[in-house]
Amino acid sequence: MSDHDPQALAEACAAAMFARDRASQKLGMRIESVGPGRAVLTMKVTADMIQGHGSCHGGYLFTLADSAFAFACNSYDRATVASGCTIDYMYGAREGDLLTATAEERARGGRTGVYDITLTNQDGRTVALFRGRSYEVRGTVRNPEDNS
Repeated sequence: MSDHDPQALAEACAAAMFARDRASQKLGMRIESVGPGRAVLTMKVTADMIQGHGSCHGGYLFTLADSAFAFACNSYDRATVASGCTIDYMYGAREGDLLTATAEERARGGRTGVYDITLTNQDGRTVALFRGRSYEVRGTVRNPEDNS
């Protein structure tokens, strides 16, 4: 893989991150696609994710969106973290729903970036809208042991 191929680099970064991301793995998230500044993840809503009103707990929706955000903003092999984020819940997700989080880079410059993530259900209905602000820290994604 060449670092000059942005698509291959994004895929390598996603593979390296996902291998270490026990939280996303444990929740059953799958990376459907990734590219420079973008990522698409899915997650099925399980019975363990349902809150007292019978819909998916907002924390799980946030977590799916946050994971998609992380894979999108780390696609350049620069270790990047969230500096802030917001979420607007639009529609409740139910047990058995297959949720898709689509992360898209809106702006990136210097050490910061802005990403919009749309969560939809299997019917294409918007469940939530998330905006994340990123900040590059020291190091790389593929070789975190070199980050000091």
